Amino acid sequence: MAVQAKLNWTDGFQFVARAENGPGIVLDSSDGGSGPTPMQMVLMGVAGCTAMDVVSILKKKRASITDLHVNISGDQAEEHPKRYTHINIEFVVHGRGVKPQVVERSIELSVTKYCSAMASVNANVEHTYRIVEDEA
Repeated sequence: MAVQAKLNWTDGFQFVARAENGPGIVLDSSDGGSGPTPMQMVLMGVAGCTAMDVVSILKKKRASITDLHVNISGDQAEEHPKRYTHINIEFVVHGRGVKPQVVERSIELSVTKYCSAMASVNANVEHTYRIVEDEA
């Protein structure tokens, strides 16, 4: 299953990204500040992916959750490429009678088996390019 996205440069370091027919998301540098940086989007993608997994698993286990928050932070290398060297994820689960072992197992399953964003952080990436000559 191929997923496609497009990125269009607007100005400075600002880009508008769109996945397939979804809404546009503004990406920017930390100096520009008009949207998250690409590396912040990586963290948000991991957080969103694992949160969806955990909610799905908890619902299947009939856990009575009423809310879930994910706090995520990442340490980046000082040198290029400034990849994440450590990511910390905190799940805050609200509900009644929610058993810690059920939450722990749900998180473990997401992290080790289901979260495609987490698994993709170390993916092999191929690239190509095209140069389009503008007419004078």
